[in-house]
Amino acid sequence: MARPLYAQVNLAALTANVARVRACAPKTQLLAVVKANAYGHGLARVLPALADADGLALVELDAAIGLRAGHYTRRILLLEGFFATDELKEISAKRLGVVVHHADQVRMLETAHLDRPLEVFLKINTGMNRLGVSPADVSLLVERLNHCDSVAALRLMTHLARAEDDDGVNDQIAAFERACKGLPYPRSIANSAGVVRYKEVGGDIVRPGIMLYGATPFPYDTAEMIGVQPVMTLRSEIIAVQDLKPNDSVGYGATYTASRAHRIGVVACGYADGYPRHAPNGTPVLVCGKKARTAGRVSMDMLMVDVTEVPEATIGSPVVLWGEGLPVDDVASAASTVGYELLCAVTPRVPIVTTQVGHIDLEL
Repeated sequence: MARPLYAQVNLAALTANVARVRACAPKTQLLAVVKANAYGHGLARVLPALADADGLALVELDAAIGLRAGHYTRRILLLEGFFATDELKEISAKRLGVVVHHADQVRMLETAHLDRPLEVFLKINTGMNRLGVSPADVSLLVERLNHCDSVAALRLMTHLARAEDDDGVNDQIAAFERACKGLPYPRSIANSAGVVRYKEVGGDIVRPGIMLYGATPFPYDTAEMIGVQPVMTLRSEIIAVQDLKPNDSVGYGATYTASRAHRIGVVACGYADGYPRHAPNGTPVLVCGKKARTAGRVSMDMLMVDVTEVPEATIGSPVVLWGEGLPVDDVASAASTVGYELLCAVTPRVPIVTTQVGHIDLEL
């Protein structure tokens, strides 16, 4: 028998999450962010559930080329643009859009000779201080791009650094508006948090990422509160049960010591599967549909759970590490990280099962 660990990817939930984006930001174009192999869900696997998106956004050129080879015909945007002039011919041939975020990229476009000009998103740094041109340089760069034979269409974009905070969008939006004043080009501003706050953020093209996969970009508003459901559920089983006496320890380093007699279930999942090794004692787990807590250090292939309050738990009992019934954000919070990291970290040795189950109610 195969090891009882697998990731279930629910395409119906993903389709419904796309619909939720549409409900939050109506009458906009939707570029679904599918970088990092669709946040660990499998790009080819989830593509059918993204049929209502106007296009895709990612950073990996090889993945974009693969999409075209698979006859994906809608817009594909390279979020980090290109890194060398010799990439531009392939980008042009594959009809890919590019983000331009520094002047050297503008220069490369000006010197390139392309059979087909490109859709270009000029990225403006409005406070993230990661990628983006200075607001002071926008007018000059727009003029250069407008006179560039390699550019077919121009868009303006920025990225929100603190859209999850109550006052986190005002300064950046104001800076973006000042930089774009008088420029008649479509604008792309909203990430997932911006989509949820679309009435404040605005824009013509939205770029949702984490909310598509059923996790929240907010520290306090849960996925359920923003109207999305988990796409990935990481499932396993108990493969052994141990009865502890007071002062017995569990796992490497004896980081958990029993203060009372209780039962420990051993689960077939460890850090080699992508579960965070740094998850502390007490990280939530579902056993037989009931909340339980981890006990002891996560091993390469196993983790341990206190199942004293789940008396029916035994060898073969079902376990949910995150997903349906246990938001990935709850596990991430306990492990002092974010749901994004956990979803992207599931390793190739974990089998993935694709399903079409469930329904999400878009009414909040």
